[in-house]
Amino acid sequence: MDNKIKKDCFEEHHLDGYEKLDIYNPSTIKKLAHHYYEILKLIGENPEREGLLDTPTRVAKAMQFMTHGYDANPENILKSAMFKEDYRQMVIVKDIEIYSMCEHHMIPFIGKAHVAYIPNGYIVGLSKIPRVVDAFARRLQVQERLTTQIKDCIQETLKPLGVAVVIEAKHLCMSMRGIQKQNSVTTTSDFTGAFLMDKTRQEFLHLISAHLS
Repeated sequence: MDNKIKKDCFEEHHLDGYEKLDIYNPSTIKKLAHHYYEILKLIGENPEREGLLDTPTRVAKAMQFMTHGYDANPENILKSAMFKEDYRQMVIVKDIEIYSMCEHHMIPFIGKAHVAYIPNGYIVGLSKIPRVVDAFARRLQVQERLTTQIKDCIQETLKPLGVAVVIEAKHLCMSMRGIQKQNSVTTTSDFTGAFLMDKTRQEFLHLISAHLS
């Protein structure tokens, strides 16, 4: 089994001026691959057949990538691009793609996040909002907690006049197994500060539902 486990993979990318390094921990990959090898046998497969020879390692790397949020610090992501600015109107980043995994069944849920804040002396680089969303999403999650974690991180780090987060997602644990409802969408929301006022909250909800050309 050990000789089938490839060495750790390093891939460099340049995004928004940052250097991203995808690092697969070789020790973790080896341990995960061993367990996936055994899982293949337990479900009745033959992990030694040609099509499955590298599957334990591939799945191990996929799992490490899909949970890389545990290695991210969302607060530091925001702090890396905070700028003083006298702007006190709503800033919205909507339709942020979410890929996460339900902690109950370890099956994906996929959707979009809509995030807004009203600055109070500081703004943040726009790409950092999706990065914060991804840092929390790439963990074993429940949608309710994910919504609140994003809100709390932005509120506690930027200290804005208010934060709003809405997430809409489809949970494959509902469509692939269990109740098997294919078209159900779960919506969660959380608000602080100015967004607790009905007028501001309604403006936010209108803007995220509008299709601007």
